[in-house]
Amino acid sequence: MQRLRELSRRVEAVYGEIATTFSVYQQQRGLSCRTGCGECCLQPTIEATVLEMLPLALYLFDQGKAEQTLTQLETLTDPQGCFFYQKLSFDGKQGQCSVYQQRPSICRLFGAAGYRDKNGKTALSTCKIIKLDQAHAYQESLIALESDPPPLMIMAKEQVNELDYELGKQHLPINQALQQAIEKVLFKAWFSGGSDEQQSA
Repeated sequence: MQRLRELSRRVEAVYGEIATTFSVYQQQRGLSCRTGCGECCLQPTIEATVLEMLPLALYLFDQGKAEQTLTQLETLTDPQGCFFYQKLSFDGKQGQCSVYQQRPSICRLFGAAGYRDKNGKTALSTCKIIKLDQAHAYQESLIALESDPPPLMIMAKEQVNELDYELGKQHLPINQALQQAIEKVLFKAWFSGGSDEQQSA
């Protein structure tokens, strides 16, 4: 259990670096998400690794909510988007994350980030809403790609996942990744006899 906690702290440290790098670029370029927008959180194709979900799994364990959450995840019949996304509008496009501080790296990279195109050049990945809301800023960012390139999404994810090859090697649907992370935490807690997990938090 102690090893998982140490690994989680290392993941969170990288999350802090990621947040700074990507938020600085997005703020400087004026490519920020619309307040309360949750369209990306609704996408069933969003993936994460078990390693990325480890801080959230440990948080739920410390809150006494791990087993309940695991049961709910196991009984999802038609999962759409992230389990922890709270819909605040009828169509679900307005909402909020209920575990914002523990969200995985993929959620920290959304908005505006770089990727390599088929020619190996840096391109800008931006959601359609930002393109509409901040059309001028988006066009300016495209023009400035060479002089002010966006941080690469793949580099940030690799920075997290290289911390542990086994837990970071496979990308799964986000709810499935969380389920496996909780299972691992509960197994380790049971295996250690439940004696040190709260003390070492």
